Amino acid sequence: MADHLANTLAAVSVLGGTVGYVKSKSLPSLVAGVSFGALYAVTGHLIRTNADYGVELGVGTSVLLMGATGPRAFKTMKRVPLGMFTMGALGAGYFGKKLYQQQYGV
Repeated sequence: MADHLANTLAAVSVLGGTVGYVKSKSLPSLVAGVSFGALYAVTGHLIRTNADYGVELGVGTSVLLMGATGPRAFKTMKRVPLGMFTMGALGAGYFGKKLYQQQYGV
């Protein structure tokens, strides 16, 4: 399940960056969307293959996404930045829970 979420977040990140680029010609939005998408795709691959640090990368990527989009999301209250921030928050919560379960055997 966790790898499916990571792959979904990868696709939505790329889509969000592309929408940001198309709507406002913002090259940084495109670069950030593709970068976060790549990080989430690597997360999905690591989780699917039971490799080390997959869940940790998911937490880190989600927290980084929240930090990168949070100020703009709450300043502009526009749909795409708010959606990206929410996506990061949901990812951080989910992967954080998985990390907790992994660490403490719950």
